[in-house]
Amino acid sequence: MTKEGHIIGYTTGVYDMFHVGHLNILKRARENCDYLIVGVSTDETVMSYKNKTPVIPYEERVEIVKAIRYVDEVVPQVSMDKFEAWKNLHYDILFHGDDWKGTDLYNKYEKQFSEVGVKIMYLPHTNGISSTKLTQVIKSLV
Repeated sequence: MTKEGHIIGYTTGVYDMFHVGHLNILKRARENCDYLIVGVSTDETVMSYKNKTPVIPYEERVEIVKAIRYVDEVVPQVSMDKFEAWKNLHYDILFHGDDWKGTDLYNKYEKQFSEVGVKIMYLPHTNGISSTKLTQVIKSLV
């Protein structure tokens, strides 16, 4: 499916303590589609699967992601189910970190998405950076 003849891409994240790794994922995703939709996890969603509240509140994380030139649209991620998101957004490519490739969950997604013509593209993470690592560094300084 395309939006006015364009390939629609979709990726998600918490985007807490926005860093160059986040930027690299968004840039790589946008290089592989014409229109990039980014799901930003709500605070409640993050709490449900990480059992912690993000450092940066949801509304502020949305504003940061909206300001990135590679992003065409920002939507709330209220569920971790990527197939449910596809039912609403009808994207052509799902972008995700390559650390999930080959997992039971993503093997299941690959099967589900292949049946509706959606491609999953795994993108490499930027080595040495993550919000978790930044949080640990900050805590060590306090």
